Amino acid sequence: MNPFAWLKKRLAGFDKATHSPSLTALDIFRYIGPGLLVTVGFIDPGNWAANIAGGAQFGSELLWVITLSTLMLIVLQHNAAHLGIATGLCLSEAATRHLPARTGRSLVASAMLAAVSTEVAELLGAAIAINMLLGIPIKLAALGVTLFVALFLYSNSYKRIEAVIIGFVSIIGISFIYELRLVPVDWNLTLRHWLTPSFPDGSIVLIMSLLGAVVMPHNLFLHSEIIQSRQWQLEDERIIKRQLKYEFLDTLFSMGIGWAINSAMIIVAAHTFFAARTEVVELSQASVVLEPILGKGAALVFAFALLCAGIASSITAGIAGGSIFAGLFGEPYDIRDTHSRLGVNLVLGLSLAVILLIEDTLQGLVLSQVVLSLQLPFTIYLLVRLTSSRVVMGVHVNSAGTRRLLIFFGVIITLLNLYLLFDLLGG
Repeated sequence: MNPFAWLKKRLAGFDKATHSPSLTALDIFRYIGPGLLVTVGFIDPGNWAANIAGGAQFGSELLWVITLSTLMLIVLQHNAAHLGIATGLCLSEAATRHLPARTGRSLVASAMLAAVSTEVAELLGAAIAINMLLGIPIKLAALGVTLFVALFLYSNSYKRIEAVIIGFVSIIGISFIYELRLVPVDWNLTLRHWLTPSFPDGSIVLIMSLLGAVVMPHNLFLHSEIIQSRQWQLEDERIIKRQLKYEFLDTLFSMGIGWAINSAMIIVAAHTFFAARTEVVELSQASVVLEPILGKGAALVFAFALLCAGIASSITAGIAGGSIFAGLFGEPYDIRDTHSRLGVNLVLGLSLAVILLIEDTLQGLVLSQVVLSLQLPFTIYLLVRLTSSRVVMGVHVNSAGTRRLLIFFGVIITLLNLYLLFDLLGG
């Protein structure tokens, strides 16, 4: 099924089911928020590393990968949110309730490992940014970030967390608008690279890195949980249909912002590092190299935006961990609840332990990606199985076309992640 046709169908069907007035900008923005929390995982430090490396080595030629990966992300994240709205359950709760006990708990337990692995990369990204800005050792900075994230999650409501995350995403976006103004962008060439696939010599691993880093297991669990912050009267079918409409627009809007920020990273790298024929293999190196090219201000903005991305993604990974763990006990995420707090503590504590124990930060990032690559197929399988079950979803079960599209994208992303896994192990 053509993904553009699928998107068109979703948009075209908006007001048919409920006979409600057309959507207005004010109505839509009341529902914006959950998707942006997921977008943070799409612009986390791991994506920064892949984007900077891609732009530094191949200019803007790999921008089409960002476009393709965003389309796949929209489909999978929308399906996860679909589950949350239609059932009132997050992915973890649904697995525990609807699958055989051993199968469901095993899949959810593996997702906890993925959340820990994700958190390792997020905390490291924030710590690297602090090291760039203040010169504080990375391990000490990681400890500080972990304590900050824990205190922030314990002391704030979901609405406040959502507002702060939206603020972080805004800062990141503004930072790259500033960076873009400093470089001479050829927008005609950029547009062509956004839409036209190309495979420069030696680019296959980076293409797979850019594609494979898009769908993260914890984000699928996270979206199915946080979307319920917008849910009223689950028993009212009219409200459920309305929720599904607005959620899809929220996902489109939010993933579009992620597409723009990821694209900006590649464009900036293309017009600085690639133009200067400077290879960049680490985020800490990027800021140092950027300063003589665009000035100290640009380097500071880059590091500060990375700090925002690292902290924001650490917060959402913590929420995902709490949600996944609480789901093992059939409970929704609530930071005041013992199981949710324990889940957050496990994710943050184990991630920090990994960072403190390893000697090489690059080794920590590689290890985290290995675990994500291994776990991702299980989460995608879980999502498709649940949302394609009439017992679970009722009248909101996936259509045959949607199910095939999900399976197709899931297979592509899984194969890419497994390829990267073998490449990492081989390297």
